[in-house]
Amino acid sequence: MRHLNTNGFAERRAAAAEAKRQLLEKFASAPKATDPEMQERLAAREAVAVARKARRAERDALKTIENQRLLAEAAAAEIEKRKEAEARVAADEAARKVERDRRYAARKARQA
Repeated sequence: MRHLNTNGFAERRAAAAEAKRQLLEKFASAPKATDPEMQERLAAREAVAVARKARRAERDALKTIENQRLLAEAAAAEIEKRKEAEARVAADEAARKVERDRRYAARKARQA
């Protein structure tokens, strides 16, 4: 059974040449970099990029400030915990000293 599509080499070559010609026309009709419309598009893209960069910098600055605030709060909480622990240790030492003094006084009272 023969193929219904009987394109010969010359026909395929002509079709490829036509496709290439159309592609070249498409690129030739594309706006150039010096075209005012293209300049406007490029300027708009640049403005968007600058605005995006500014927003990113602002977000980063806010994140940095927030992180510093959180670190300061954590440091303050740690200092508070240490002060509470030192107060408990001091209270325990005072209670031990009172108990030691009471035993000492009781022993002296028994000896006398």
